[in-house]
Amino acid sequence: MQQNHCELLLDAAKLKFNEETIDLTHTELQIMHSLFQNKGKFVSRNALIEKCWESEHFIDDNTLAVNITRLRKKLQKLGLTDFIETKKNVGYRVGDV
Repeated sequence: MQQNHCELLLDAAKLKFNEETIDLTHTELQIMHSLFQNKGKFVSRNALIEKCWESEHFIDDNTLAVNITRLRKKLQKLGLTDFIETKKNVGYRVGDV
């Protein structure tokens, strides 16, 4: 899957940008997959939680935020400092590179 100049390598659980790649955990891959599928649209917190933790009975309110923070740190290593946008009370989306 491609978004702007980034390629999400689903089978390898990696994100590639400018010939550099980062490894993604299963949860990070699910988050990025959902954001890439909804190109340009905000994805709600609830939708991301359902996709990533569909079999869990209780997810701490902070669990998604922690995973987004970890993902943003990895993206910074590729020079993608503002790749995941947050809109309060709406959700997250992948921005322009």
